[in-house]
Amino acid sequence: MGKKLIIVESPTKSNTIKKIIKDLGKDFDVVASYGHIRDLAKRKFSLKIDENGIFPLYVIPKEKRKIIDELKKKIKNFETIILATDEDREGEAISWHLVETLNLKNYLRITFHEITKNAILEALKNPRKIDFALVNAQQARRILDRIVGYLVSPILWKKITKNLSAGRVQSAALRLIVEREREIENFKPQKYYEILALLKKEDIEFYATLFAIEDKKIGKFDLDLKKANEIKNKIEGKNLKVIQVKKTKVLRSPNPPFTTSTLTQQAWQNFKFPVKFTMSLAQELYEKGLITYMRTDSTHLASEAVNSIRKYIEENFKEFLPEKPRIYKTKSKLAQEAHEAIRPTDIFLTPDKINLEKNRLKLYEMIWKRTIACQMEDAVLQRTEAILELYSFKFKVTGQVLISPGFSLVDKVKFSENVIPDIFEGEELKVIKVKIEEHLTQPPARYNEGSLVKTLESYGIGRPSTYATIISTLFKRGYIERNKQKNLVPTELGKIVNDFLNEHFPTIVDYDFTAKIEEELDLIAQNKKDWQETLKNFYFPFSQLVEEKSKKIEKLIKATEKNCPNCGGVLIEKFSKYGKFLACSNFPKCSYKESINTGVLCPKCGTGFLVKRKNKKNKIFYGCSRWPECDFTTTDERGYNADQINNAD
Repeated sequence: MGKKLIIVESPTKSNTIKKIIKDLGKDFDVVASYGHIRDLAKRKFSLKIDENGIFPLYVIPKEKRKIIDELKKKIKNFETIILATDEDREGEAISWHLVETLNLKNYLRITFHEITKNAILEALKNPRKIDFALVNAQQARRILDRIVGYLVSPILWKKITKNLSAGRVQSAALRLIVEREREIENFKPQKYYEILALLKKEDIEFYATLFAIEDKKIGKFDLDLKKANEIKNKIEGKNLKVIQVKKTKVLRSPNPPFTTSTLTQQAWQNFKFPVKFTMSLAQELYEKGLITYMRTDSTHLASEAVNSIRKYIEENFKEFLPEKPRIYKTKSKLAQEAHEAIRPTDIFLTPDKINLEKNRLKLYEMIWKRTIACQMEDAVLQRTEAILELYSFKFKVTGQVLISPGFSLVDKVKFSENVIPDIFEGEELKVIKVKIEEHLTQPPARYNEGSLVKTLESYGIGRPSTYATIISTLFKRGYIERNKQKNLVPTELGKIVNDFLNEHFPTIVDYDFTAKIEEELDLIAQNKKDWQETLKNFYFPFSQLVEEKSKKIEKLIKATEKNCPNCGGVLIEKFSKYGKFLACSNFPKCSYKESINTGVLCPKCGTGFLVKRKNKKNKIFYGCSRWPECDFTTTDERGYNADQINNAD
């Protein structure tokens, strides 16, 4: 048979596989490539464009050269090299780079959705060669991103400020956040009123809500305060007659098993885990062999897994086991990349049996519960709706109670319950008092990391492997920040960059266009579209647009009425990832710059003003404008005179 060397991406994955295959004998060994071993050069275009197409010029990063040398020495001792990188585009590309760089002739490519003995043994029985459709899809994405970044970013440096970047997908995500913020800024709340009649029966008090007058449903803004008070005076102390009672059973089905998108959304909702953090934890769980592959948009479960789940339910929650397994249809457009949903590799390995760090355990338990619940019976609720009438006014009472928990016994979903007494048609209930509730319409909610991923997915922007990178890049560039509620808020710099791109390069912030490119990448991965066609169709018109715009766009400079104390030049507003500041217009001859103060005097020296700043971790704080002479700093949450600071800001 000969000696066999398995190459994977990470040392954790390598160690897990070593433990699993130790029974296969001494002829097997496992090593890690530590991710990608080749990439485009960081500060060069690194693309070759000619009549044949657009091709990447890969380099081996300095930090990878030692790893390559060690791998070259290692493979000399083995007859067969087995590439076992992840089963998606990135994993396929890593394997291809290994083949090219190590000059592998006699290699095998295997994939598995979970790091278990059965999965690995099955994969070893069914090796294949590199899937170049997947490789080309990965290369096309990388090249498209390089084209946008390399051509547009320098224009941002010249016209706005240095060290900015434009990304093909991140720019569309930034647009979502900026547009939502402006919706909130421009929102004008409106008052509306609701009339509630307090009723009582069998010592149970409950409310009936006015919903119709003369058989016409009341719109949100149909009642003003005057009319509401007139109705209150007419019905208070009177009796409402029950004219209809309807009782129904309401079924609530369990959620499908997790995809990458729903996993990150639920982890944010449950634990406020950032998307990048969730994916990092999931990667560790996968590499330890505890869960299946975590980058997927499929809700499908393998039949063996379903049988195992049903067996666990039968042993522990027998009364809530459905007669037939639940089948979840995936919405994935790329079946090759998304064989299965995210689930535990062994459903009988319950969270209480695993010794994991706290956050890893939280995520594993969440995945485990969702996987069990998705194969359990529906939860059943009893809903009672009653219509009550007085004069031309119709009121509605709604009660709801849980009568069978079903899947919610495991996956703790909270149902809205409202206990009301038994009500019968024809009976009359006295109105004890009438309450008029004043409400204000609310602006749309800001995005958090979970809801942004959900929206990106709904638009078809990004894919399971890119959500975390999209959001972390926006933070890294200083385009967005988190507020106290941990929602995503665009910075002033983020707004300026978005507006600039929207005006001059609308293509790269257009939601439909971005989604169309994602669909083309999917087709390339399915070997249904030529990758060079996609690249050429994008590059040539886009590069021409960039060339035209670079000559026409004026530099964005906002002059102030202040003069430079060093040379007398006009101070202009500039931007960096740490916020807005003033700089001398005679730069680089004069390098004077100053922060923009809040108008709040420094409580320590009483001379300087507090200025808004950010540290290297992108956290906001306020410091004295006389720094380093005065070293006072504070935060906007716990610091001195926080309200005054926030108002000034």
